[in-house]
Amino acid sequence: MSLAPVSSDSRLGNAMGAERVTLLGVRFNRLSRTAALSALESTLGREEARKVFIVNAHTLNLAWTDPGFRRVLNDADLLLNDGTGVQFASYLAGEPFPDNLVGTDLVPEFCHHAAARDAGVFLLGGQPGVGERAAKRLRALIPGLRICGTHHGYFPGSQEAGVLHAINRSGAAILLVAFGNPLQEIWIDRNSDRLRCDVCIGIGGLIDHLSGRLRRAPAWVRKARMEWIHILWGQPHKWRRYVLGNPQFISRALKSRLGWGP
Repeated sequence: MSLAPVSSDSRLGNAMGAERVTLLGVRFNRLSRTAALSALESTLGREEARKVFIVNAHTLNLAWTDPGFRRVLNDADLLLNDGTGVQFASYLAGEPFPDNLVGTDLVPEFCHHAAARDAGVFLLGGQPGVGERAAKRLRALIPGLRICGTHHGYFPGSQEAGVLHAINRSGAAILLVAFGNPLQEIWIDRNSDRLRCDVCIGIGGLIDHLSGRLRRAPAWVRKARMEWIHILWGQPHKWRRYVLGNPQFISRALKSRLGWGP
């Protein structure tokens, strides 16, 4: 793992003077919550689909074994840290992240900024009907937020052009994509040049949480940094991700610290 000074380029984090830290071969922007929200808000009005990924330990495990996916992540305009596993890896690197930027919290905060700017949001992903329920919840949480449209995530490739057309026609500035990783990041990377929104953000299970399909861990569990246990209890099909994936991630973080890995 290494920490490098920022070189001058067009990426959002770099434009704000953020340092970069490389963890398991993936380059993160090191931003506080306030700076991350400012970087996100700076995309609005640019009419250029910026790619924003919020990466956790599971995402890094996938990237460790898949160079193509690692390239997709490293090509993001803004790459933010999510979860205690990534925070642990940053401590190993000697440069801990200022804040844990959990997407389930950060993205709704950004939507508050979007409402103040009258920037519309499009929700893409989840099972049929889930996006509509999530949109209703977002409107209740954030008065004035303009939801430009929703579309479920279960469409064949033959319908992708139609989905892209619907997003562009909606006039949304913000596209929230909830396919889970690595699908959402790969989809955003593949289609960003065909989108007319300002920013595309991979949001994982946020749509399911907003719709009520999944329940968030109590605040005390999140504060204790044990939210993954709550997730595992409610979604036992993810047992490999946590029971096997967490020790695997720690091992890989240590190997990366020693220079053994991507």
